[in-house]
Amino acid sequence: MAGSGQDVAKREKNAPATVDPRDEPSAAWGWHGGFPKGSLIAGWVSAIIVLLMLIGNHQGRVEDLWLVAIGLGMIFLLIRHTMRARRSWRR
Repeated sequence: MAGSGQDVAKREKNAPATVDPRDEPSAAWGWHGGFPKGSLIAGWVSAIIVLLMLIGNHQGRVEDLWLVAIGLGMIFLLIRHTMRARRSWRR
């Protein structure tokens, strides 16, 4: 076990916490985070692919309504995320 509750209680309040590489393997080589730009790009590509699915051989329009609703919902969420990220430093 990497640490116990007693180790945490002994540590000073403002002492930096060390990360055990067994708990988080990526900490061993210095990376610990996400892919914010990659996530946005993947979101836009997914939204475009969903809207491109409108081109097809289906005959009913129910599928079209679902695809448009899902695609527009994804676009709305991506735009909202971008706008909130731009304003986050002001709060």
